[in-house]
Amino acid sequence: MSVFEIIMLICFGAAWPFSIWRSYRSRSIGGKSLAFLVIVLIGYSAGIIHKIYYSNDRVIILYIVNFIMVGIDTILYLRNSATVKAEGNGEAA
Repeated sequence: MSVFEIIMLICFGAAWPFSIWRSYRSRSIGGKSLAFLVIVLIGYSAGIIHKIYYSNDRVIILYIVNFIMVGIDTILYLRNSATVKAEGNGEAA
């Protein structure tokens, strides 16, 4: 277990609640990229797999929590994207 890995995951993870809240409240996709969110999910998945197979310790919890937060933000992105498309077509959201 590396203290630096823990600090990195805590710092990265600290930003996601704000991003989730902004996505939830704004219902827009401005400043968001689905490609970026998917890349981050892949990165956290790789970290989780590494922890399972090569370095099983409690830091995996931080990877899982961050993965869940990015997953929530991705779901909100998809919801907001559908809302933006519906409004652009003149449909009720």
